[in-house]
Amino acid sequence: MTAEATTEKSLYAELFEETSARVQANEPEWLARVRADALERFERAGFPTTDEEDWKYTNVAPIARGSFRPVASDEAFAHDAALVESFVYEESRQSRLVFVDGVFRPKLSSTEGLPKEVVVTDLRSALAGPHAEVVREHLAQSQDHDRDAFTSLNTAFLGDGAFLLLPKGVSAGVPVQLLFLATGPLDETAIFPRVLVVAERDSSATILESYAALNESAYFTNSVVETFVGEGARVVHYKVQRESERAFHVASTRASLGRAATYDLTTVTLGARLSRHGVEVRLSSEGAECWVDGLYLVGEGQHADTHSLIDHQSPRCTSHQNYKGILDGRSRAVFNGRVFVHRDAQQTDAFQSNKNLLLSSEARVDTKPQLEIYADDVKCAHGATVGQLEEEELFYLTSRGLHPDLARNLLTYGFAEEIVEKVKIESIKRQLDEAILNRLQAELEA
Repeated sequence: MTAEATTEKSLYAELFEETSARVQANEPEWLARVRADALERFERAGFPTTDEEDWKYTNVAPIARGSFRPVASDEAFAHDAALVESFVYEESRQSRLVFVDGVFRPKLSSTEGLPKEVVVTDLRSALAGPHAEVVREHLAQSQDHDRDAFTSLNTAFLGDGAFLLLPKGVSAGVPVQLLFLATGPLDETAIFPRVLVVAERDSSATILESYAALNESAYFTNSVVETFVGEGARVVHYKVQRESERAFHVASTRASLGRAATYDLTTVTLGARLSRHGVEVRLSSEGAECWVDGLYLVGEGQHADTHSLIDHQSPRCTSHQNYKGILDGRSRAVFNGRVFVHRDAQQTDAFQSNKNLLLSSEARVDTKPQLEIYADDVKCAHGATVGQLEEEELFYLTSRGLHPDLARNLLTYGFAEEIVEKVKIESIKRQLDEAILNRLQAELEA
């Protein structure tokens, strides 16, 4: 164990003692134990290194060397509330929870547009209310929850977070936005967002998980989202990451699906100097189905890493995975997608695809789709591509009078369009269109 690693661990142990002293008075004993156990796991493991296979291409040493500290929960919001409104999606004006630098801001939030049966609140309120046992049953209880060091770190500093409970047979009706906004009060701020979603039998909801920044400060976001989708329930989940281009963003998204449940995740990665998104979907009951799709668009100096595990544990389940990447400048992307089919998961139908478009000779992609199959009655396929724009297609467009730059931009947008068109929230779709076109420095002509 290096002296540097010991210093890193001591910093977080010290921060843990400081934050625990503030929250323990209003914290149930079981949660205090969960947090303490998580810190012990993190202290024991430390930050991952490139010697580990799962982190071979992503070096988190800049995070490990940093002195990132959470903002005190009682710190006042020092910005005009109108600034926050610009980050709220139109579809969720009255169905949103807002967190600023990791602190829940009830005055900036609104749940007036939701049915009264739907519970959308912060975790602290949920722990103090009638749904405390639901939180206890599900929080930090997903399979292999403690396997990842960053997840352990998030759990150790678990404080403000979001809790969504969809009772049996109830639909949220409108999209619910969870906005995590960084204001950069100081460089090296640490933000630990936590989200728990429990969708009971035959319920449904659309969740908009969004990350944004007011400025280009350097900070560290470490988020964990746990979703439990009950029998026949449907959850549509969008994650849009537009952090500061000096920020670090490490996220874990875990979903457990019941019988005939449906989970549809679409991830959009645009920001952060270094981002890592771990996705685990467990199809633990017969007839479950999931879509896990994404688009990462990175430029000069950015690094985006996606690791996914689609775990087929039961028979007659279906999974679809489609990730696309556009890389420019000296950027790098990593994709490692693993589909695991257990022996009893007969009649599994699984598809996985990763396609990458390089706009620069200095951009690099490391892609590794994997199938691990122990059942004999399955239909599984996977594939990956890395390439540049086709010269024949460019020639075709330029020969019909288009400027070469516009021709390249149209072809690039066309590459991303499959994922863009999958987005059903118009505000996100417009935002994604603008982001792509701004990166390409051109306007799409109707």
